[in-house]
Amino acid sequence: MHTERHTVRARLATFAATLGLLAGGGALTAVTAQAAPAPPAAAPTPTAAPAVDNGLARTPQMGFNNWNSTHCRAEFNEAMVKGIADTFVSQGLKDAGYTYVNIDDCWALPQRDASGNLVPDPVRFPNGIKAVADYVHSKGLKFGIYSSAGTKTCDVQGFPGGLGHEQQDAGLWASWGVDYLKYDNCNNTGADAQQRYTAMANALKATGRPILYSICEWGENQPWNWAAKTGNSWRTTGDISDNWSSMIGIAHRNQGLAPYAGPGAWNDPDMLEVGNGGMTDTEYRTHFSLWAQMAAPLLIGSDLRSASPATLAILKNTDVIAVDQDSLGKQGTVVSGSGGLVVMSKPLADGSRSVTLTNETTSARTVSTTVEAIGIGGASSYALKDLWSKQTSTTTGTISASVPAHGTVMYRVTPGAPVPPPAGVNQLSELAWTSAINGWGPVERDRSNGEQATGDGRTLTIGGTTYAKGLGTHAASSITYYLGGGCSTLTTSVGIDDESGGANGSVVFQIYRDATKVADSGRLTGADAPRALTADLSGGLEVRLVVTDSGDGINYDHADWAAPTLTCT
Repeated sequence: MHTERHTVRARLATFAATLGLLAGGGALTAVTAQAAPAPPAAAPTPTAAPAVDNGLARTPQMGFNNWNSTHCRAEFNEAMVKGIADTFVSQGLKDAGYTYVNIDDCWALPQRDASGNLVPDPVRFPNGIKAVADYVHSKGLKFGIYSSAGTKTCDVQGFPGGLGHEQQDAGLWASWGVDYLKYDNCNNTGADAQQRYTAMANALKATGRPILYSICEWGENQPWNWAAKTGNSWRTTGDISDNWSSMIGIAHRNQGLAPYAGPGAWNDPDMLEVGNGGMTDTEYRTHFSLWAQMAAPLLIGSDLRSASPATLAILKNTDVIAVDQDSLGKQGTVVSGSGGLVVMSKPLADGSRSVTLTNETTSARTVSTTVEAIGIGGASSYALKDLWSKQTSTTTGTISASVPAHGTVMYRVTPGAPVPPPAGVNQLSELAWTSAINGWGPVERDRSNGEQATGDGRTLTIGGTTYAKGLGTHAASSITYYLGGGCSTLTTSVGIDDESGGANGSVVFQIYRDATKVADSGRLTGADAPRALTADLSGGLEVRLVVTDSGDGINYDHADWAAPTLTCT
């Protein structure tokens, strides 16, 4: 039996340990990055938290931040920031979707003025911050600033933090035309993280200016559980460094948090190191591919004024950017990861899938998967577009590529015309779905939801009754089958699998014929007997099986569609 009552933090700590990662304080130290990641064992489906209501970051934010390339050195100044804005325009980065030009720590003097206001460093910013913001705005871009939810910021020189000055600072930034706040976690005096970050969220809202709120809390207090109603993104790890071990280790830490991300609220595995020189271009392509696949904010961390053509080509790959910016807002998930060969799948709004085939080993390897494994099916063929080479091909189901050491091949996989079910009585578990999205792990055929890999579930059992056929899911989930207008009825029994344990778990099962809901189980718990559902599918082009968390928490939402039988003419 698994123990879903363990906290997500404990689960992720175990997960990191299996990867050879040590998490300490606000930083992440990568010891080895060769272990293949998998979703955390017995991971729960998060309660859907409404995103912060500021209308921003409906897709992950894109822009620039100076810290990775300058830290607090003297070259961080007004001329650099204006030069980055100029380069955004001249090099086509603005056209590619990069919007925010953000400054990090060290922009202010070490002391507030007599009125308690922050004062821009007159050496770095002789014309003040508002003049820089105005210049950035004149280029059709947006401007971002930095502070910390503590008494001082993170640099050792100790610049003033925002703790206790939230409304004063937010009002000042709004008067300067600030569009983005990165709010760090240093010198926080041990105060409650949610309270500190909520105080600034309220202050930003009170200004009346739309300011994207980036919570840089390093994942220390499980911000994925609470930050969606507070900010637009939240750091899930410590700081990234410009080397393979750091980058891939951070990717591993962030991969298991996919269900918490969505429009307006994103997991943030830190800024991009692409172009800073510590990795090869192959490794940088992996870095950029994985961040896009994880629907992460794309904040350039290199000095674009001197960027190489190879760096610009990576950062301006519009096919990869389109995956990151897809309007469906799903973070990709790991579908397989043995021996350092890692496959991730990301659902896209047009019904296609983005797939990354990553080789974390030190020699070239073949990385393979199938359309079913990545969550689609039901078509006679699938179009593949390699998002780096731009080559196109077709497949009937297998997706495979030779991948260089530390490299990633990234495909967009688009189904062709779907094939309707055969006439007669069909078990859904024997048919190919056109799309399957599951809360944790893959949807299982004729097994309960084991949460980590195909085939790791158990016999479907609801209220002591076992079923040979069916689908094992974990809320929130959605499985779609193409009908083509030729099916009449779906019958099934539904309920929480007995593996959840007694009264644990609570979900709602729903069946949709196209956009019309044709069956609803009402709320079911682990204590309820199987409930029979019958759905009229006459004339429907597709049927969708949906399981939602009923709102009672995140534990044991193991939902079974038992003996789902489809009748077609």
